[in-house]
Amino acid sequence: MDFDAFKRSVARDAPPEGLPPTLSALWHAAKDDWPRAHALAQSLDDRDGAWVHAYLHRVEGDQSNAGYWYRRAGRPHCRASLPEEWEQIAREFLARP
Repeated sequence: MDFDAFKRSVARDAPPEGLPPTLSALWHAAKDDWPRAHALAQSLDDRDGAWVHAYLHRVEGDQSNAGYWYRRAGRPHCRASLPEEWEQIAREFLARP
């Protein structure tokens, strides 16, 4: 799936079949379902999950907690707009084999 197809899928009622949890969390975040997105990110114990988790805490407005998760992800605290970061994360994950 490419980024444009993923972005269009947000208009649907359910995420596309077979999405990994990181992209599923981003999909739910785009649908303004923060609790579901957060539960998915929180279930992941890796750097990708930490990156999504950090983004979600920025969405929530909790910069301190976001900082913790950026450190766990090994990434700098993002200063881009939320839509820009959402796109950056989605594009990176979708580009992976």
